[in-house]
Amino acid sequence: MSLARPRVIGVDDWAWRKGHRYGTRICDLERRIVIDLLPDREPATLKRWLADHPGIEIIARDRGGGYAKAAAQACPDAEQVADRWHLMENSSAAFLMAVKRWMRSIRAAFGQAMPDQATLTTAERLQHEGWKRRKAEEDTIRVLYAEGIGIKEIVRRTGRSRKLVREVVRGGHTDPFRPRASSLEPWLDRLQTEWEAGCQNGAELWHRLRAAGFPGSLRVVAEWATRRRCDDRDASPSRYPAPRTLARLLSSARGKLTRNEAIIVAIAERAAPELVTARGIVDGFQDLIRKHQADGLAAWLERAPASPVASFAKNIEADYAAVAAAITSQWSNSQTEGTICRLKSLKR
Repeated sequence: MSLARPRVIGVDDWAWRKGHRYGTRICDLERRIVIDLLPDREPATLKRWLADHPGIEIIARDRGGGYAKAAAQACPDAEQVADRWHLMENSSAAFLMAVKRWMRSIRAAFGQAMPDQATLTTAERLQHEGWKRRKAEEDTIRVLYAEGIGIKEIVRRTGRSRKLVREVVRGGHTDPFRPRASSLEPWLDRLQTEWEAGCQNGAELWHRLRAAGFPGSLRVVAEWATRRRCDDRDASPSRYPAPRTLARLLSSARGKLTRNEAIIVAIAERAAPELVTARGIVDGFQDLIRKHQADGLAAWLERAPASPVASFAKNIEADYAAVAAAITSQWSNSQTEGTICRLKSLKR
Protein backbone atom coordinates (compact mmCIF):
# COMPACT_ATOMS: atom_id res chain seq x y z
CA MET A 1 0.00 0.00 0.00
CA SER A 2 1.26 3.46 -0.92
CA LEU A 3 2.46 5.76 1.86
CA ALA A 4 0.88 8.87 0.30
CA ARG A 5 -2.43 9.87 1.87
CA PRO A 6 -5.36 9.46 -0.52
CA ARG A 7 -7.76 12.37 -0.93
CA VAL A 8 -10.32 10.92 -3.38
CA ILE A 9 -11.14 7.21 -3.13
CA GLY A 10 -13.48 4.73 -4.78
CA VAL A 11 -15.04 1.90 -2.76
CA ASP A 12 -16.79 -1.18 -4.09
CA ASP A 13 -17.29 -4.83 -3.23
CA TRP A 14 -15.88 -7.78 -5.15
CA ALA A 15 -16.27 -11.53 -4.89
CA TRP A 16 -13.65 -13.80 -3.40
CA ARG A 17 -16.18 -16.49 -4.31
CA LYS A 18 -19.36 -15.29 -5.99
CA GLY A 19 -22.47 -15.81 -3.90
CA HIS A 20 -20.48 -16.89 -0.84
CA ARG A 21 -17.77 -14.47 0.22
CA TYR A 22 -17.11 -10.84 -0.68
CA GLY A 23 -14.39 -8.30 0.03
CA THR A 24 -13.94 -4.55 -0.45
CA ARG A 25 -11.68 -2.89 -3.00
CA ILE A 26 -10.39 0.66 -2.41
CA CYS A 27 -8.83 2.80 -5.14
CA ASP A 28 -7.07 6.15 -5.13
CA LEU A 29 -8.99 7.85 -7.95
CA GLU A 30 -6.51 10.71 -8.34
CA ARG A 31 -3.50 8.44 -8.82
CA ARG A 32 -5.59 5.71 -10.49
CA ILE A 33 -4.24 2.83 -8.40
CA VAL A 34 -5.64 0.20 -6.06
CA ILE A 35 -4.51 0.97 -2.53
CA ASP A 36 -6.14 -1.79 -0.47
CA LEU A 37 -8.23 -4.96 -0.43
CA LEU A 38 -10.37 -5.57 2.66
CA PRO A 39 -11.31 -9.14 3.66
CA ASP A 40 -15.08 -8.50 3.76
CA ARG A 41 -17.69 -5.85 2.93
CA GLU A 42 -18.90 -5.20 6.46
CA PRO A 43 -19.42 -1.50 7.34
CA ALA A 44 -17.32 -1.86 10.48
CA THR A 45 -14.30 -3.02 8.46
CA LEU A 46 -14.47 -0.05 6.11
CA LYS A 47 -15.10 2.29 9.03
CA ARG A 48 -11.86 1.15 10.71
CA TRP A 49 -9.94 1.59 7.47
CA LEU A 50 -11.27 5.12 6.98
CA ALA A 51 -10.43 6.02 10.58
CA ASP A 52 -6.83 4.92 9.93
CA HIS A 53 -6.59 7.13 6.83
CA PRO A 54 -7.46 10.73 7.73
CA GLY A 55 -7.66 13.43 5.08
CA ILE A 56 -10.11 11.75 2.70
CA GLU A 57 -12.35 14.40 1.13
CA ILE A 58 -14.38 12.49 -1.49
CA ILE A 59 -15.69 8.91 -1.40
CA ALA A 60 -17.16 7.46 -4.60
CA ARG A 61 -19.07 4.30 -3.72
CA ASP A 62 -21.68 1.86 -4.91
CA ARG A 63 -25.31 2.09 -3.81
CA GLY A 64 -24.93 -0.24 -0.85
CA GLY A 65 -26.20 1.26 2.40
CA GLY A 66 -23.39 -0.32 4.45
CA TYR A 67 -20.64 1.68 2.74
CA ALA A 68 -22.69 4.89 3.04
CA LYS A 69 -23.15 4.35 6.76
CA ALA A 70 -19.46 3.59 7.34
CA ALA A 71 -18.37 6.66 5.37
CA ALA A 72 -20.80 8.94 7.21
CA GLN A 73 -19.58 7.76 10.60
CA ALA A 74 -15.84 7.70 9.89
CA CYS A 75 -15.62 10.74 7.57
CA PRO A 76 -18.63 12.96 8.28
CA ASP A 77 -17.11 15.90 6.37
CA ALA A 78 -16.25 13.90 3.24
CA GLU A 79 -18.46 14.20 0.17
CA GLN A 80 -20.05 10.91 -0.89
CA VAL A 81 -20.65 10.27 -4.59
CA ALA A 82 -23.05 7.51 -5.65
CA ASP A 83 -22.17 5.40 -8.67
CA ARG A 84 -23.81 6.81 -11.82
CA TRP A 85 -23.92 3.51 -13.70
CA HIS A 86 -25.76 1.85 -10.82
CA LEU A 87 -28.21 4.76 -10.65
CA MET A 88 -29.11 4.20 -14.30
CA GLU A 89 -29.27 0.43 -13.83
CA ASN A 90 -31.35 0.72 -10.65
CA SER A 91 -33.87 3.01 -12.35
CA SER A 92 -34.26 0.58 -15.26
CA ALA A 93 -34.64 -2.31 -12.80
CA ALA A 94 -37.35 -0.35 -10.97
CA PHE A 95 -39.27 0.05 -14.22
CA LEU A 96 -38.88 -3.67 -14.98
CA MET A 97 -40.24 -4.43 -11.51
CA ALA A 98 -43.25 -2.21 -12.23
CA VAL A 99 -43.87 -4.08 -15.49
CA LYS A 100 -43.76 -7.42 -13.64
CA ARG A 101 -46.32 -6.18 -11.11
CA TRP A 102 -48.76 -5.37 -13.93
CA MET A 103 -48.23 -8.53 -15.99
CA ARG A 104 -51.53 -10.06 -14.83
CA SER A 105 -53.49 -7.13 -16.31
CA ILE A 106 -51.39 -7.25 -19.47
CA ARG A 107 -51.94 -10.99 -19.86
CA ALA A 108 -55.66 -10.42 -19.48
CA ALA A 109 -55.52 -7.80 -22.24
CA PHE A 110 -53.89 -10.38 -24.49
CA GLY A 111 -56.58 -12.90 -23.53
CA GLN A 112 -54.16 -14.95 -21.40
CA ALA A 113 -54.83 -14.01 -17.79
CA MET A 114 -53.50 -17.43 -16.74
CA PRO A 115 -51.74 -19.95 -18.97
CA ASP A 116 -53.95 -22.64 -20.50
CA GLN A 117 -52.22 -25.90 -19.58
CA ALA A 118 -53.45 -27.57 -22.77
CA THR A 119 -51.65 -25.03 -24.95
CA LEU A 120 -48.28 -25.12 -23.16
CA THR A 121 -45.25 -26.76 -24.70
CA THR A 122 -43.34 -29.33 -22.65
CA ALA A 123 -40.68 -26.76 -21.73
CA GLU A 124 -43.33 -24.20 -20.74
CA ARG A 125 -45.18 -26.79 -18.66
CA LEU A 126 -41.98 -27.56 -16.74
CA GLN A 127 -41.47 -23.83 -16.20
CA HIS A 128 -45.02 -23.48 -14.93
CA GLU A 129 -44.63 -26.36 -12.47
CA GLY A 130 -41.43 -24.76 -11.19
CA TRP A 131 -43.26 -21.45 -10.82
CA LYS A 132 -45.94 -23.06 -8.67
CA ARG A 133 -43.25 -24.45 -6.36
CA ARG A 134 -41.51 -21.07 -6.19
CA LYS A 135 -44.81 -19.32 -5.55
CA ALA A 136 -45.33 -21.29 -2.33
CA GLU A 137 -41.89 -20.18 -1.09
CA GLU A 138 -42.51 -16.59 -2.14
CA ASP A 139 -45.88 -16.53 -0.36
CA THR A 140 -44.06 -17.59 2.82
CA ILE A 141 -41.56 -14.74 2.36
CA ARG A 142 -44.38 -12.20 1.89
CA VAL A 143 -46.18 -13.40 5.01
CA LEU A 144 -43.00 -13.03 7.10
CA TYR A 145 -42.34 -9.57 5.67
CA ALA A 146 -45.95 -8.50 6.37
CA GLU A 147 -45.38 -9.50 10.01
CA GLY A 148 -42.57 -6.95 10.22
CA ILE A 149 -39.64 -9.37 9.99
CA GLY A 150 -36.55 -7.90 8.30
CA ILE A 151 -34.94 -9.19 5.12
CA LYS A 152 -31.86 -10.53 6.90
CA GLU A 153 -33.99 -12.58 9.31
CA ILE A 154 -36.17 -13.87 6.44
CA VAL A 155 -33.01 -15.03 4.65
CA ARG A 156 -31.93 -16.88 7.79
CA ARG A 157 -35.32 -18.55 8.31
CA THR A 158 -36.02 -19.58 4.72
CA GLY A 159 -32.53 -20.30 3.49
CA ARG A 160 -33.17 -18.30 0.32
CA SER A 161 -30.71 -15.76 -1.07
CA ARG A 162 -30.84 -12.12 0.01
CA LYS A 163 -31.29 -11.05 -3.62
CA LEU A 164 -34.35 -13.29 -4.09
CA VAL A 165 -35.95 -12.22 -0.80
CA ARG A 166 -35.44 -8.54 -1.67
CA GLU A 167 -37.01 -8.99 -5.11
CA VAL A 168 -40.01 -10.84 -3.68
CA VAL A 169 -40.80 -8.24 -1.01
CA ARG A 170 -40.48 -5.49 -3.63
CA GLY A 171 -43.07 -7.14 -5.87
CA GLY A 172 -40.98 -9.19 -8.28
CA HIS A 173 -41.19 -12.86 -9.33
CA THR A 174 -44.91 -12.72 -10.15
CA ASP A 175 -44.81 -14.12 -13.69
CA PRO A 176 -45.25 -17.87 -14.34
CA PHE A 177 -42.54 -17.83 -16.98
CA ARG A 178 -39.12 -16.44 -16.06
CA PRO A 179 -37.33 -16.17 -19.42
CA ARG A 180 -33.60 -16.72 -19.50
CA ALA A 181 -31.34 -13.93 -20.63
CA SER A 182 -30.56 -14.27 -24.34
CA SER A 183 -27.07 -13.88 -25.80
CA LEU A 184 -28.82 -11.89 -28.52
CA GLU A 185 -30.00 -9.12 -26.18
CA PRO A 186 -27.02 -6.75 -26.70
CA TRP A 187 -27.22 -7.24 -30.47
CA LEU A 188 -30.90 -6.48 -31.05
CA ASP A 189 -30.30 -2.93 -32.29
CA ARG A 190 -27.70 -4.20 -34.75
CA LEU A 191 -30.07 -6.91 -35.99
CA GLN A 192 -32.86 -4.36 -36.36
CA THR A 193 -30.61 -2.13 -38.48
CA GLU A 194 -29.48 -5.00 -40.72
CA TRP A 195 -33.07 -6.21 -41.11
CA GLU A 196 -34.38 -2.80 -42.13
CA ALA A 197 -31.46 -2.45 -44.56
CA GLY A 198 -32.76 -5.52 -46.40
CA CYS A 199 -30.73 -8.39 -44.94
CA GLN A 200 -33.47 -10.83 -43.86
CA ASN A 201 -31.71 -14.18 -44.18
CA GLY A 202 -30.86 -15.82 -40.86
CA ALA A 203 -27.53 -17.30 -41.99
CA GLU A 204 -26.34 -14.04 -43.55
CA LEU A 205 -27.37 -12.09 -40.42
CA TRP A 206 -25.40 -14.54 -38.30
CA HIS A 207 -22.28 -14.17 -40.48
CA ARG A 208 -22.47 -10.38 -40.18
CA LEU A 209 -22.88 -10.52 -36.41
CA ARG A 210 -20.04 -13.03 -36.07
CA ALA A 211 -17.77 -10.64 -37.97
CA ALA A 212 -18.68 -7.95 -35.42
CA GLY A 213 -17.90 -10.21 -32.44
CA PHE A 214 -21.22 -11.96 -31.69
CA PRO A 215 -20.42 -15.18 -29.72
CA GLY A 216 -23.75 -16.98 -30.21
CA SER A 217 -24.86 -19.73 -32.57
CA LEU A 218 -26.57 -19.66 -35.95
CA ARG A 219 -29.71 -21.20 -34.42
CA VAL A 220 -30.28 -18.21 -32.12
CA VAL A 221 -30.12 -15.72 -34.99
CA ALA A 222 -32.18 -17.93 -37.33
CA GLU A 223 -34.95 -18.23 -34.73
CA TRP A 224 -34.94 -14.45 -34.28
CA ALA A 225 -35.28 -13.99 -38.05
CA THR A 226 -38.17 -16.46 -38.14
CA ARG A 227 -39.99 -14.68 -35.32
CA ARG A 228 -39.35 -11.35 -37.00
CA ARG A 229 -40.88 -12.55 -40.27
CA CYS A 230 -43.93 -13.72 -38.30
CA ASP A 231 -44.14 -10.34 -36.60
CA ASP A 232 -44.13 -8.55 -39.94
CA ARG A 233 -46.78 -10.91 -41.29
CA ASP A 234 -49.17 -10.97 -38.31
CA ALA A 235 -51.15 -7.80 -37.67
CA SER A 236 -52.20 -8.68 -34.13
CA PRO A 237 -50.04 -10.55 -31.60
CA SER A 238 -51.71 -13.49 -29.86
CA ARG A 239 -49.12 -14.07 -27.12
CA TYR A 240 -47.91 -11.58 -24.56
CA PRO A 241 -44.15 -10.87 -24.40
CA ALA A 242 -41.91 -11.63 -21.43
CA PRO A 243 -41.65 -8.81 -18.84
CA ARG A 244 -38.06 -7.94 -19.77
CA THR A 245 -38.95 -7.76 -23.46
CA LEU A 246 -42.02 -5.65 -22.71
CA ALA A 247 -39.98 -3.25 -20.54
CA ARG A 248 -37.52 -2.82 -23.42
CA LEU A 249 -40.32 -2.16 -25.91
CA LEU A 250 -42.02 0.34 -23.59
CA SER A 251 -38.71 2.16 -23.15
CA SER A 252 -37.85 2.25 -26.86
CA ALA A 253 -38.47 5.21 -29.14
CA ARG A 254 -41.68 4.71 -31.12
CA GLY A 255 -39.85 5.16 -34.40
CA LYS A 256 -37.69 2.09 -33.69
CA LEU A 257 -40.62 -0.31 -33.16
CA THR A 258 -41.96 -2.70 -35.77
CA ARG A 259 -45.68 -2.73 -36.47
CA ASN A 260 -46.17 -5.77 -34.27
CA GLU A 261 -44.10 -4.27 -31.45
CA ALA A 262 -46.10 -1.04 -31.64
CA ILE A 263 -49.32 -3.05 -31.27
CA ILE A 264 -47.89 -4.86 -28.24
CA VAL A 265 -46.93 -1.54 -26.63
CA ALA A 266 -50.38 -0.07 -27.33
CA ILE A 267 -52.11 -3.08 -25.73
CA ALA A 268 -49.84 -2.93 -22.66
CA GLU A 269 -50.29 0.83 -22.21
CA ARG A 270 -54.06 0.49 -22.47
CA ALA A 271 -54.10 -2.39 -19.97
CA ALA A 272 -51.70 -0.71 -17.51
CA PRO A 273 -51.64 3.09 -17.97
CA GLU A 274 -49.65 3.30 -14.74
CA LEU A 275 -46.66 2.03 -16.73
CA VAL A 276 -46.80 5.15 -18.89
CA THR A 277 -46.42 7.22 -15.73
CA ALA A 278 -43.60 4.99 -14.50
CA ARG A 279 -41.79 5.26 -17.82
CA GLY A 280 -42.01 9.06 -17.71
CA ILE A 281 -40.64 9.15 -14.16
CA VAL A 282 -37.73 6.84 -15.00
CA ASP A 283 -36.93 8.72 -18.21
CA GLY A 284 -36.96 11.99 -16.27
CA PHE A 285 -34.49 10.66 -13.72
CA GLN A 286 -32.14 9.30 -16.36
CA ASP A 287 -32.28 12.62 -18.22
CA LEU A 288 -31.14 14.40 -15.05
CA ILE A 289 -28.05 12.19 -14.98
CA ARG A 290 -27.30 12.48 -18.70
CA LYS A 291 -27.68 16.27 -18.69
CA HIS A 292 -26.00 16.78 -15.27
CA GLN A 293 -29.01 18.67 -13.89
CA ALA A 294 -28.91 18.14 -10.14
CA ASP A 295 -31.19 21.16 -9.66
CA GLY A 296 -34.09 19.14 -11.04
CA LEU A 297 -33.71 16.29 -8.55
CA ALA A 298 -35.89 17.88 -5.86
CA ALA A 299 -38.73 18.48 -8.34
CA TRP A 300 -38.40 14.90 -9.58
CA LEU A 301 -38.70 13.60 -6.01
CA GLU A 302 -41.98 15.50 -5.61
CA ARG A 303 -43.52 13.62 -8.56
CA ALA A 304 -41.98 10.16 -8.15
CA PRO A 305 -43.53 9.00 -4.81
CA ALA A 306 -47.00 8.89 -6.40
CA SER A 307 -45.78 6.65 -9.25
CA PRO A 308 -45.31 2.86 -9.56
CA VAL A 309 -41.56 3.37 -8.91
CA ALA A 310 -42.14 4.97 -5.51
CA SER A 311 -39.81 2.54 -3.70
CA PHE A 312 -36.95 3.54 -6.01
CA ALA A 313 -37.72 7.22 -5.37
CA LYS A 314 -37.69 6.58 -1.62
CA ASN A 315 -34.26 4.99 -1.95
CA ILE A 316 -32.99 8.01 -3.92
CA GLU A 317 -34.38 10.42 -1.32
CA ALA A 318 -32.60 8.54 1.47
CA ASP A 319 -29.30 8.96 -0.42
CA TYR A 320 -30.07 12.44 -1.76
CA ALA A 321 -26.71 14.13 -1.19
CA ALA A 322 -24.70 11.30 -2.79
CA VAL A 323 -27.07 11.09 -5.77
CA ALA A 324 -26.95 14.85 -6.35
CA ALA A 325 -23.14 14.69 -6.18
CA ALA A 326 -23.15 11.83 -8.69
CA ILE A 327 -25.05 13.99 -11.21
CA THR A 328 -22.58 16.88 -11.08
CA SER A 329 -19.26 15.51 -9.78
CA GLN A 330 -16.30 14.75 -12.02
CA TRP A 331 -15.65 11.67 -9.88
CA SER A 332 -17.40 8.32 -10.23
CA ASN A 333 -16.87 4.73 -9.22
CA SER A 334 -16.32 3.53 -12.78
CA GLN A 335 -12.55 3.42 -12.24
CA THR A 336 -13.01 1.09 -9.27
CA GLU A 337 -15.42 -1.07 -11.29
CA GLY A 338 -12.76 -1.32 -13.99
CA THR A 339 -10.16 -2.64 -11.55
CA ILE A 340 -12.68 -5.23 -10.35
CA CYS A 341 -13.24 -6.38 -13.95
CA ARG A 342 -9.48 -6.80 -14.34
CA LEU A 343 -9.39 -8.75 -11.09
CA LYS A 344 -12.14 -11.06 -12.41
CA SER A 345 -10.02 -11.71 -15.50
CA LEU A 346 -7.04 -12.64 -13.33
CA LYS A 347 -9.22 -15.00 -11.26
CA ARG A 348 -10.44 -16.74 -14.41
